[in-house]
Amino acid sequence: MATETRQRQADRSRETRRKLMEATVDCLVELGWSGTTTTVVAERAGVSRGAQLHHFRTRGELVAAAVEHLGAESVQHLRDRAREAGSTTVAVVGLIADFYASDLFTAALELWVAARTDPDLRTVVVPLETRLGRETHRLAVELLDADEGEPGVREAVQITLDLVRGLALANQLTDDRRRRERIVRHWALMLETALGRAR
Repeated sequence: MATETRQRQADRSRETRRKLMEATVDCLVELGWSGTTTTVVAERAGVSRGAQLHHFRTRGELVAAAVEHLGAESVQHLRDRAREAGSTTVAVVGLIADFYASDLFTAALELWVAARTDPDLRTVVVPLETRLGRETHRLAVELLDADEGEPGVREAVQITLDLVRGLALANQLTDDRRRRERIVRHWALMLETALGRAR
């Protein structure tokens, strides 16, 4: 009986955290950093302020956990989509570009901009950005089936990530999808050469 009760409490706790993190990302995307208060997040998640404080003491902790959680989910989603879309360089670069043009990037961008002038938030965001950056790079290498032992390949993968991040920035104010698709196709052909696959 005690084990069952603890399991139910653990399940409720996980569900509360999930709701808080999803609500946080939604708020960052819709309201920006300044509008994403812990009170607004708790209301949107449908949990009490006490429950929110039990899981996350500060707004910085809450937002960083939310972005990290969604980042891990998005990486898995990207992996799944890559299996469906095929492994051509154009398809993989397109998927990575779409990944960066998602709500996750918008939420993370709000966090990065705020961290630029908030030293406390920066101490949370810098390690988070480092972890997500490494994971995304590893995933890109895997999806592109790239051999980083070959000269220039590691740099080509990183250029791909930097390029799609820049394209995602351009997409923040207007729908830049068509231009992004053209650039992605063009870069994928250049990347084929860098990966040693040019025909």
